[in-house]
Amino acid sequence: MLKDIRLTSLTKTSGCAAKIAPGVLHNALNSLPKFEDFNLLVGFDTNDDACVYKINDNTVIIQTVDFFPPMVDDPYTFGQIAAANALSDIYAMGGNPKLAMNLLCFPSCLDTSIMHDILAGGYDKVKEAGAVIAGGHTIADPIPKYGLSVSGFAHPNEILSNSNAKTGDILVLTKPLGTGIMNTAAKAELLSEAKIKEVISVMTTLNKYAKECVSGLEVHSCTDITGFSLIGHSYEMASGSNKTIEIFSDSVPVIDGAMEYAKMGIIPEGMYNNLDYLKDKFTLKSNIPQELQDVLIDPQTSGGLLLSIPEKNVKEFLTRIEDFTSYAKIIGQVLDKGEKPIIIK
Repeated sequence: MLKDIRLTSLTKTSGCAAKIAPGVLHNALNSLPKFEDFNLLVGFDTNDDACVYKINDNTVIIQTVDFFPPMVDDPYTFGQIAAANALSDIYAMGGNPKLAMNLLCFPSCLDTSIMHDILAGGYDKVKEAGAVIAGGHTIADPIPKYGLSVSGFAHPNEILSNSNAKTGDILVLTKPLGTGIMNTAAKAELLSEAKIKEVISVMTTLNKYAKECVSGLEVHSCTDITGFSLIGHSYEMASGSNKTIEIFSDSVPVIDGAMEYAKMGIIPEGMYNNLDYLKDKFTLKSNIPQELQDVLIDPQTSGGLLLSIPEKNVKEFLTRIEDFTSYAKIIGQVLDKGEKPIIIK
């Protein structure tokens, strides 16, 4: 059994960058029949972060599943990031996670202490979320993968979706972009220990705190930014809401160093998949550097929430979230539907 092995050396792609290309996935899902159920309030037809099923007039259950290969070498940290990423879908839908189950693929060549540490990282993040882990499923696999199936609950009136943005809304992003690029740089051993800790801090931060900051405020739409990138998830929001989203590229928070590495060509494979799918869905309103465009299409792992908020509530939300992060920024606005779903200025 091996202990001293880099987990990232066992993978070709890392984190959410390992997701199937959006165009390929869309073509596969598009041909499948849709289930019809009066109590299914949100399914996969709107590309939302989780499904929502009505139990009664006061309660809905929110379900999601997410897992991926490691983007860091420390197994405990990998477990934390994977759990935070899976839990995020519940927060993005306006719910509170309550029950989780492990999903673990593990190579037989690795020491079982590594398995323990991955699971321990996941346990600690689920505990921080106020939920419980009650079992799961494991299989032998030459490429390690970990994540969670998560169930959460909410009142039907509390549900958020990615398809209800309103003209005039302000868009706020709660975490910086660049984790895909920085994880690629880390895999190439280009990052300092201090920079690795900074990136890990971003990925292990639960979106619980951002979700709590919208309590009592009107929010029209929400999604979390993961493997489909900021532009990709903004496109889903714009398309589902029948609106155009304008992104203020100069205002988007970015992890320090990400644009420099992008300029060097240190970018994940998933970015090319995103670009191939999104290239005809956005327009550039001004001369934006290529490296910034790359960051906007960078697949994120355990990214922040993108919230579409009425202008009257934005200041209060930003004041509240200052207690948890300095990264939250206004990054755009919602417009009436135009020629393209996304405008980048």
